[in-house]
Amino acid sequence: MNWNTYIKSYQSYLKIERGLSKNTVANYSFDLERLCGFLAENNIVVSPEKISSETIQQFIYDVSKELNARSQARIISGLKSFFSYLIFEDYRTDNPMELIEAPKIGRKLPDTLSVQEIDQLIAAIDLTTPEGERNRAMLETLYGCGLRVSEIVSLKISDLFFDEGFLKITGKGNKQRFVPIADSTRKYIELYKNTIRVHLPIAKGHEDTLFLNRRGKSLTRAMLFTIIKNLAVKIQLGKNISPHTFRHSFATHLLENGADLRSIQMMLGHESITTTEIYVHLDRKYLTQIIHTFHPRKM
Repeated sequence: MNWNTYIKSYQSYLKIERGLSKNTVANYSFDLERLCGFLAENNIVVSPEKISSETIQQFIYDVSKELNARSQARIISGLKSFFSYLIFEDYRTDNPMELIEAPKIGRKLPDTLSVQEIDQLIAAIDLTTPEGERNRAMLETLYGCGLRVSEIVSLKISDLFFDEGFLKITGKGNKQRFVPIADSTRKYIELYKNTIRVHLPIAKGHEDTLFLNRRGKSLTRAMLFTIIKNLAVKIQLGKNISPHTFRHSFATHLLENGADLRSIQMMLGHESITTTEIYVHLDRKYLTQIIHTFHPRKM
């Protein structure tokens, strides 16, 4: 088998057996394709079954010239996963990544917005256009429910359980969770759905998709990024933000207002509480305030 055959088999494994999302599978595949490109450029003819640790080390050294430590660590992690899969399938008996260490990286704290900044961004939306009503509903839902960008663009009308006060969200690995929805967020969704969406020429296959573009199809992730970037420029925000910034802000503001980590973990759909704990480190001023307010020897 050549590299492409192994990679396709690995992609099927990631998607079907591990239940990873399409985007995650694409990222894993990109790193392997990059390795294949390196082998071709250097006229190295070797199969995944026979490639040595030295050759992979040479590849990592080569790409490290243009990548930061975090990106290098991601590539190393992806390659370890691939060769572990080959061992699992009995294509290899050893993992050539075993002695290759990833660079040490600090935990990156996510950017957040203040409540005032979120209000300013939403207030900057042009509500005289049909797209404006849609954009307001999307941003209110992003912040109000802490959704990922892939979750908001794939949200279905059949996922709206307004009578029960929840949205059904399909997250990473097709794992489903129910997220509470505030009355204000519900109001903006219904306003868009009942006054704007009903007049759109809905494309076949998108009848149940909630947020649609002008052609009646689901929005792309890139389009949502563009909408948010343009709003940031419009209000001269001075921060590099993305849809994920709203999710980070949702979690941070809940924590600052007294929500417990376990509840935030469930709403965000984090598999591990360790992932959620990053928000504890976001606001040192808030943590100082906690000590001064609640510690028995605060005086």
